[in-house]
Amino acid sequence: MNGSQIYIITSILILVIIAILFFFTNKNKTKKRLSGLASLSFGLIITGIVFGDNRLVGYSLIGAGVVFAIIDIFIKNKDK
Repeated sequence: MNGSQIYIITSILILVIIAILFFFTNKNKTKKRLSGLASLSFGLIITGIVFGDNRLVGYSLIGAGVVFAIIDIFIKNKDK
């Protein structure tokens, strides 16, 4: 086995262990859904990562996602 095969097998095993732990520890907990702003910020950050080849576009999208996430945090803390 070469290095890349060992890396792939290790990654798959770690993902399986995380999935099993998540399945067994997530019982009887209420699930919290993402708010609209949190979903938008998550999407913008992922889009910024995908379009990272063009730095201006990628960093702008990531920055906008972070700003929306901060706004969402302030709105949720204000409601409490």
